[in-house]
Amino acid sequence: MSAIAAPALEIRRSGERSRWADVVPDLWSLTKPEVNFLIVIATFTGFYVASPHLHLFPAGRLVAVLSGTLLVASAAGALNQFLEYGHDARMRRTARRPVAAGRLRPVFVLWFGIALVTAGASALLSFVNALACGLALITVAIYLFIYTPLKRKSPLCTMAGAVAGAMPPLIGWAAACGSIASAEAWLLYSLLFFWQFPHFMAIAWMYREDYARAGYVVLPARPSQRFLSWFTVVPSIGLFLTTLAVVVENGSRMLPFFATVILGSGLLYYVRRQLVAGSKAAARRLLKATIFYLILQMAVLILAKQ
Repeated sequence: MSAIAAPALEIRRSGERSRWADVVPDLWSLTKPEVNFLIVIATFTGFYVASPHLHLFPAGRLVAVLSGTLLVASAAGALNQFLEYGHDARMRRTARRPVAAGRLRPVFVLWFGIALVTAGASALLSFVNALACGLALITVAIYLFIYTPLKRKSPLCTMAGAVAGAMPPLIGWAAACGSIASAEAWLLYSLLFFWQFPHFMAIAWMYREDYARAGYVVLPARPSQRFLSWFTVVPSIGLFLTTLAVVVENGSRMLPFFATVILGSGLLYYVRRQLVAGSKAAARRLLKATIFYLILQMAVLILAKQ
């Protein structure tokens, strides 16, 4: 019997069966729950803002789109680790991941990822709509087959990653109204698209030696001030302007507007500090700032819904 025909028979490379109590934490980490938390928030925001009648809020559809999107995103995380486990093993940051460390067999993770994406796509198609399902599958395809291999070829991989990473609000919007033919939907997409750049550039700078050791070209061999400006400062300014446009499109009340200005100004402050200092400590502060910014900005947009 081949390993592909029966992947569950041999989860560990040593050939010993593992108790589920040992395997479940590794399966959980495969799904990248810290990333999925932000994906759920962004999907919910798109759904909530797009919902036309809050007094008839479709809670059942919301649960379906969040569940389906979460399953598909989890599949992307697992399949990414299947594709990159050899490279992950050479990075201190990722060497302890389940496949890279040898705790789970690659073929088992492959089937696990396929099961997750099948379940997620089926849920979206059956209980939401075909558009939301299609957008989710496009996201996975871009992430796995364009962004992932591009990381070993060009710093432009960040742009491909941003295209995929900005999809959750569109998925939520499509689930709420069955269409994404709306300026506000694409403003939300643009918001998350621009956000990816300062977020990922902070990670890339913190772990640049690690990435280089594994053969990833997420930064040029000698990152220049111009490159960092184009990939950090310019998108951050675009993010600031886009969030203002979203608030104006959503009713332009004063409190959400000023909250957005304060949040955007705070993020630009950390971007400037990173550009001036160029240190790992400044990059770590920027990374934390991007996470808090996204959570708080999504909350502002939700509360601003009239």
